[in-house]
Formats: sequence, C-alpha cells, structure tokens
Amino acid sequence: MKKKLLAAVLSCAMTCMLFAGCGATKEEASTEAESVTEVSEDAESKEVSEESEEVSTDSEEGRDFIVGFDAEFPPFGYLDEESGEYVGFDLSLAEEVCNRLGWNLVKQPIDWDSKDSELSSGSIDCIWNGFTINGREDSYTWTEAYVDNSQVFVVAGDSEIEALSDLAGKTVAVQKDSSALAALNDEEVPENVELKKSFKDLIEYSDYNTAFMDLEAGAVDAVAIDIGVAQYQVSNREEGAYVILSEKLATEQYGVGFLKGNEELRDKVQNVLDEMAEDGTFMEIEKEWGLEDSVCLGK
Repeated sequence: MKKKLLAAVLSCAMTCMLFAGCGATKEEASTEAESVTEVSEDAESKEVSEESEEVSTDSEEGRDFIVGFDAEFPPFGYLDEESGEYVGFDLSLAEEVCNRLGWNLVKQPIDWDSKDSELSSGSIDCIWNGFTINGREDSYTWTEAYVDNSQVFVVAGDSEIEALSDLAGKTVAVQKDSSALAALNDEEVPENVELKKSFKDLIEYSDYNTAFMDLEAGAVDAVAIDIGVAQYQVSNREEGAYVILSEKLATEQYGVGFLKGNEELRDKVQNVLDEMAEDGTFMEIEKEWGLEDSVCLGK
C-alpha cells in the first residue's frame, strides 16, 4: 500500500515537472519570437529610413527652382509673343544653372511691387530679373553683381529734350518700385530730388510697355528706365523713334536676391554662375541678348 502511494506521488511530481518544463519552453520560445520580430521591425525601420534619405537626396537634385520675375522687363524677362514662352537674359542664365544642378526651372511671373511678399511666403525661391542690389544690400541675401546698370531717360526722337535740365515742366513715366523711382526719391542725392521736383508730373506705371505706349502717344514726355531695358526698347522700334539721353540718373548693379539668411541656396547658384563665367558660357548668353557692355561677372 505504501509502495503504491509513493509511486503515485512520484508520478504526480514527474508530471508537474514535465508540464513546468513545457511551460518554460513556451515562454522562452515566445521571448525569442518577440526578439526576432523586434529585430525584423528595426531592420525594416532602418531600410525605410535609408530609402527616405535616398528620396530626400534625389528630390534635392530634381527639385523645382522657382524664379520670380517681371514678365514685362525685356531683355531680362518677358513673354515672347511668337513662341508664347517666357524668355530673357536672366531666364537663360537661370535655365543654365538649373541644367547643371539637375533642377527643374519654374518661371514664375510676379507683380514687381509684390516681390517681397512672394519671396517671404516661399512662393518663389529668388528674385532674378534685373534686380538692383544698391540700396537693398541688407534686405536680401545676394549673389555677386553680374550686371553693371545705369538709370537713364528715354524721349521721343523728335523731342526737344536733350538734357536732364530740359525735363523741367515735363511729364515723366516710371515703373512702380523700380530702381529709377528709387533714384529719383534718393534724398542722399539732392540733385535727383531736385530734378524730380522740376517735373510737371511723375506717373508710376505697373510695367514699362504701357509707359512706352503713352510715350508714343505723347501722353508722357520721357520714361525713366534701366539702360538695358531702354536699349532693348529703342532697338526694337523704328529707327530714330526714341533717343536715350546721355546724362545718367544713377548707376547700379544687378544681382540675384534670395530670402535674407538663405546663404545655402545662394551659394549653390553663385558657384554655378562662377563656373559659367570661367568656361565662357556666361559670355555666350550675354552676347545672345546683346548685353556685352553691361555684364561685369568674371571681368
């Protein structure tokens, strides 16, 4: 009887140990499975992260580069009526820069007096369109100057106006928020302020094409304008229709303006512009647009 009881007890103990052993094995297996799952998830997470970094790098190479410009400012940027495309010296430069960096150029025409809000909102990456550095040095992050420019007056070929003093009592046209307007309002240059006071009227236009239409119609007597634009307007109209006065209102330089503090993007563009000046591409583009006498980069 005692032997049977002892055997039963031993059998029960053996069974309990067996079940306990099986339980431990399941827990260990569960822990190992969880560990494998975590390793798998970590590897997948790392792979996704690497893919994300790769996409980020690729997107930088193929990024959109949005250039803000005045679409009525030839030869720097304007709408070509024959092709229906936006063209110009500055746009040709921007296109070459984008080609070399693998970027996609987006030509974004803007209202010139809204350029600052367009830039600060991120709607455009830069202002590249006969954009004057002088007087705006601390308002933007600039490339090096690439064009030497002057502000001049254009009058009708049969006009009796031959000098700045002849503008007294005359009606003068100028573009809103332009360098010519800034020059006329520059209190640090008293002679310009006095010149403005001598006008009968100074009319601000949204674009120069309209100003020249009024000059042709006799509604204004002169147009204050950048010399590069003036030369383009004169050369593309009937010979002798317009004359550029020899006396200059002011001299200045053009640069590409980026949001203040965006040195990284500026540097990428500047490096390519320097390469273009060194290998002669910049000069080829300036000849294409007849601006050999204005360009200063690389000279």
